[in-house]
Amino acid sequence: MSASSPSDAESSPRAPAAPRDPGDPPEKVCAVCGDRATGYHFHVMSCEGCKGFFRRSVLKGVRFTCPFARRCPVTKAKRRQCQACRLQKCLDAGMRKDMIMSEEALRRRRALRGQRQPEPPGGLTAEQQELIAVLIAAHHRTFDSSFSQFTHYWPAVRLYVPSPRPESPAEPPAGLDEDVLPDVFSMLPHFADLSTFMIQQVINFAKEIPAFRTLPIDDQISLLKGATLEICQIQFNTVFNTETNAWECGQHCYTIQDGALAGFQQIYLEPLLKFHISLKKLGLHEAEYVLLQAMLLFSPDHGGITQRDFIDQFQEKVALTLKSYIDHQHPMPEGRFLYAKLLLLLTELQTLKVENTRQILHIQDLSSMTPLLSEIIS
Repeated sequence: MSASSPSDAESSPRAPAAPRDPGDPPEKVCAVCGDRATGYHFHVMSCEGCKGFFRRSVLKGVRFTCPFARRCPVTKAKRRQCQACRLQKCLDAGMRKDMIMSEEALRRRRALRGQRQPEPPGGLTAEQQELIAVLIAAHHRTFDSSFSQFTHYWPAVRLYVPSPRPESPAEPPAGLDEDVLPDVFSMLPHFADLSTFMIQQVINFAKEIPAFRTLPIDDQISLLKGATLEICQIQFNTVFNTETNAWECGQHCYTIQDGALAGFQQIYLEPLLKFHISLKKLGLHEAEYVLLQAMLLFSPDHGGITQRDFIDQFQEKVALTLKSYIDHQHPMPEGRFLYAKLLLLLTELQTLKVENTRQILHIQDLSSMTPLLSEIIS
């Protein structure tokens, strides 16, 4: 155990806090010591003191030793007494070493900031930049764009079978000889496995977002059941090829005809293809894709939500960040109506989800559905 650095933020005395109005929103607290938090730092809601302590400890590579049983209390008053237990509490709370910038990288960033002119109104605030960084990191850790981890599945079967023949001369013919009818459920088991794989990725994506993890478990379930299918389509669009109208998923490649072989009808498949063509042609950046996913996830309109105000405020924060990013990154005339186009496409996506769910529920071979897919559809 060693003394804390005098540069710790907690070493400076603070003025007494003004009394809080009972109607004010609850104050955010540090997940490490319980002090007042200033935001998400290294993936965890924390105070400036624990933020600085964690960063210095990791960069210096110091190995702290606890003289007791590594059970020292880490509170606002006692956080400086045992650095070993404080560092372990930071890690247990979810602080990530891989999100710490080196001293050299920080110097370069400060130098660049010193050279920059004031950002235009469309620029991003530090909080918005951090939100995008958190979402992109969550996306990278959970979305397998090469589908290399999609290994346990029913093989894709693209069969076509002839029309039934009459069993006896007395029976009328069931169809013309030239008729070749698709086996409308040949791709259903494979699509059920693919959907389950993508649903699992969406669930993992949500769990990587600190604001989502703070919600009660029932609210988490409600948000996931309400938005997962739509988020899957946003992620699916990142591998869509507008030249071939196909979704290129590593060694797998899917077309709208494969959807027909899973039992889906044209009333759903044709608008689905149009949606993906329209979205892909907007040329979205990775940041815009992940912000769209977060907007869909944090929807306060789903039934059974208890933390409706918090979810509504977070969705508004995401939407404002998306609008600011578009204004800043897409100069006129390219970005003039981009945000409005995205909102229209999200409305179309909601309609597609309703039709998708309706058709899945009417597919007779529901035994092909996996338990996770059935839970989401329900």
